[in-house]
Formats: sequence, C-alpha cells, structure tokens
Amino acid sequence: MGGCPLILPRWSDPDGPTSSAWARPLPGCLHPRTYSPASSESSRILAPPTRPVRLSYKLLDGDAVRPALVLLHGLFGSKTNLNSVAKTLAQQTGRRVLTVDARNHGDSFYSPDMSYEAMSQDLQDFLPQLGLVPCVLIGHSMGGKTAMLLALQRAELVERLIVEDISPVDSKFGLEYLTYIAAMRAVDIPDKVPHSHARKLADEQLSHVVQDIAVRQFLLTNLVEADGRFVWRPNLDALAQHMEKLVAFPPRQESYPGPTLFLFGENSHFIHSSHHPEIRRLFPQAQVQTIPNAGHWIHASHLQDFVAAIRDFLV
Repeated sequence: MGGCPLILPRWSDPDGPTSSAWARPLPGCLHPRTYSPASSESSRILAPPTRPVRLSYKLLDGDAVRPALVLLHGLFGSKTNLNSVAKTLAQQTGRRVLTVDARNHGDSFYSPDMSYEAMSQDLQDFLPQLGLVPCVLIGHSMGGKTAMLLALQRAELVERLIVEDISPVDSKFGLEYLTYIAAMRAVDIPDKVPHSHARKLADEQLSHVVQDIAVRQFLLTNLVEADGRFVWRPNLDALAQHMEKLVAFPPRQESYPGPTLFLFGENSHFIHSSHHPEIRRLFPQAQVQTIPNAGHWIHASHLQDFVAAIRDFLV
C-alpha cells in the first residue's frame, strides 16, 4: 500500500445517533481528515475518551408495542455480520430488530477509549433517542459483555438479557487477539487491485499467523476499499491498546434482577463450568442453555437453534 497503514480513521460527532445510510466518515491514510455529514461546514474531531460516539445502525420495522430486540456484535465484528439473524428474528417474532456497530467497529466512529464502560454509555445515550427502551438486549462475545454491563448498570433499560457464548469473567484470549491485530497491520496490498484479488492477497498473508480459515474469513469482512486503497474498518490502535480491558470484565457488586438467558456453544473454548457461580451471582434469574455441536459463533453456525432458543425465552 505504498507505506500507508491499513487503518481507516473514524471521526465522532456527539450530536446523537445516525442511520448507516450516511454515517461513513471519510477514509484517510497519512493525513486524517474531519468528516462533515450532509453539507455542514462544522468540523468533527476525534471523540474525547469520556464522550459517547455516533453509532451506525440498521433498524428493521416491527411491532412497536413489544420491546425491540437489540443485537450487539463481538470483537472485530459489525452489524452486517448479524444480518441473517436479525432478519430471521424480525420475521419470526414480528418485533423491531436493531443491529448496531460498536465504537471503533464497522461504520461507527472512532474513539481512543475502548472500555466496556464507554460502550455501555454509548448505548445508554443511543437507545433512548431511538425510543427503544426497555429492550431485549442480545450480545455476542464482546457485545455480550457490553450487554451484561449495561443491564447491571441500568436495569430499567433492559427488559430481558440474552448473552451468546461469553461469561462475566476474564478471558485468556488477549494475546491471541493481539497476534491477529499484528497480522492485520502487516498486510500489504498494492493500490487499485480488484477487491477479489486484494482479499486473496490478504488471506494469504494472514494465513501465516491465523491458521483457522473461518477466523481469517471473519477478519477479512473488515477489509474495505477507500479511495483506491484497501483499509481495515476497525480502529486497530484502540483495540490493541485496550485489549487487556476487552478480555476482562469490569468488577461489579450489583446484580441484574431481570430474566436472563446464557447460550453457550458445546464446543466453545470461551466457557467453563467454573464461570457459573459468577453468572449466578450477577444474574440470579439466569437460564443456561448449551447448543449441541456449536462453537463460539452460534448465530452463524446454528442459526435456527439460536433463533428457536430466543423465541422460547421471549414467550
């Protein structure tokens, strides 16, 4: 890439949430630029660590009487990874379904802060503005930890909680994720090559570090073209700097009293029986269900089982 790092800057606007139709900051390389939506002349700056950021989202219409379903993706993910499950849930439940990009992911804006407290605060500001509280909060992995923290902090905003394949405990996967980031940063793609060729080149280079083809394909969903150059959507700097926090869980004393469902993959390495006491302490109404033959991405590999479990829980 002629010395240009594969990182796409995002610039934040504290004015409130925006739809994904125009929440796309200008791509940049060595000289990041401010982003002005529509024809506004007011410049945007990188969000201060303590301020919520603008979140890109997609809302599927449905029954406005019953609580909406809000889906939160995991680390390196985006709302587009949840398209299939969102559409299926909307069709089978008749409810509104919201998918949203976390800060420093997808089409949402960049911030130097990547803590769970910050991601929870983004949603505390964002969901009421859309009129979607109280809601059914459904989070996978990193999104599951964000969902748990939000429920613990602001129980009145969460009608019920669904957590996919993660626990409110520290994880051991931080070093592995840092190797992914290093491998993504090292990818070198010539300018103005076809996207299919760029993806193939990136896959070949990532394969030296990331042997699992499914993980590589997942990471490659973040490779996008901007101004003739290929860039990574996530803010890799912020993710790397906060990885210790992202694989942990903020210590909490209060519990969430609402209905809670933990969905675990039978073959997942993210869950251990030793986690159950902490789950019961923080979420005393929790139900725990294991999906046979599923791994970490239950919603992708076992979509119908995932949706069926959610539907049963909502009854």
